[in-house]
Amino acid sequence: MWNGAHTAAMATITPIHRPTIFCTFGFTITAIKLPLRRRKWKPRQIAVSSARLTQPNTFLSVSLSNLGPNDEHPQLLPNTSEEDFVVVNFYHFVFIEDPEAEVAKHLYFTRDLDIHGRVYLNEQGINAQYSGPSKHARAYANWLREDPRFSDILVQVSPAINGHAFPKLKLRYKPSLVQLEGDFSHLPLLDPSKRATPLTPSEWRERLETMNSNRDTNYILLDIRNGYEWDIGHFQGAQRPTVDSFRCTSFGLSETKDAASDPLANVDKEKTKVLMYCTGGIRCDVYSTILRERGFQNLYTLKGGVSNYLKDEGSEQWVGNLFVFDSRLSLPPSAYNPEAGSCRTPQLSANNAFARCYICTSQVSLLRHRNCANLDCNLLFLCCKECVSELRGCCCSECTSSPRLRPVLPGPQRYQKWHIYRDFQQEQPT
Repeated sequence: MWNGAHTAAMATITPIHRPTIFCTFGFTITAIKLPLRRRKWKPRQIAVSSARLTQPNTFLSVSLSNLGPNDEHPQLLPNTSEEDFVVVNFYHFVFIEDPEAEVAKHLYFTRDLDIHGRVYLNEQGINAQYSGPSKHARAYANWLREDPRFSDILVQVSPAINGHAFPKLKLRYKPSLVQLEGDFSHLPLLDPSKRATPLTPSEWRERLETMNSNRDTNYILLDIRNGYEWDIGHFQGAQRPTVDSFRCTSFGLSETKDAASDPLANVDKEKTKVLMYCTGGIRCDVYSTILRERGFQNLYTLKGGVSNYLKDEGSEQWVGNLFVFDSRLSLPPSAYNPEAGSCRTPQLSANNAFARCYICTSQVSLLRHRNCANLDCNLLFLCCKECVSELRGCCCSECTSSPRLRPVLPGPQRYQKWHIYRDFQQEQPT
């Protein structure tokens, strides 16, 4: 049985015997059915209200933490007010014996938190991107780091622009923490020796300086992101990826040796040093295990990805903005390094000569993608002001005659669900 000691509005629950548990209290406790596992448990306190509950083979998913939304972990987030909205990103590879039970615990803890985003868990760890008021975003990150399995996660924070950066919270089990074509469930992601060697931002900068100044042919700088991400910002010397979906990435894997589309084609796998980078680091960690299996010996990744680099090193060796997978779409380096200036809105890059309009190839002034106004196309592309006006927010003249045409959105707005525009009548140009 369980013993429950009721003191004011709090209760301390201690497990004594395990096989089948019957709970009877003089108050209501929110409970979640989860399979029982043999592990060590520590007494925790939870808030309860008056009534009773009797349920066999159930344990309370409240051995979570003593932290609540108002508790702080000063090392996690920058100095922001509790009302300021922020976006939080982190991932961690760790064995999770029962990921479905882990998901239930996370859902229970976040039930009263105002956070939106994507949080995926499976047997190999967690991958999370979410937004919310600083107080709530801090609470979830703090709670997670109280668990010894996640105590050393690198939590990265950037400012939201206008409230939530995600429409809702998706917190669930997902077979793959990142999407790649084929079955890669066998990848040894839990073994750090099977992944690339992580470099700190300062070590990464030094490697890039050496590579770019000496034109060292023993180095290859590999951008593991999508081509459209490169279009608004990248490290100097990085070749534009030829794919627009990470799931289709095949660097070093193709049988055809085409160096124009594959920087790893025809290289010496034992001598060539491959420097890999992506936004937050997880895509590189996953893909480097694949390259290890293909015989590449000298693999290096940027720890924490570009976002961590911009926080520590600023825009050294970096040009443009950073593409992000939320409603903000584009962030300047100052968003991660507030000392560099204001970071509440996407700003013009000091060096954006590389960025070109998808339609007319002229230089664009704002490093931020837009979606084609044709809902059935929805292409994500860079566009100059003149082409936006001439093609009414579409990517080509053909899309302008689409039956499901949305209005041209001004500034950094994002399109909403189609039903909002379905009765919209596009104004004809005069």
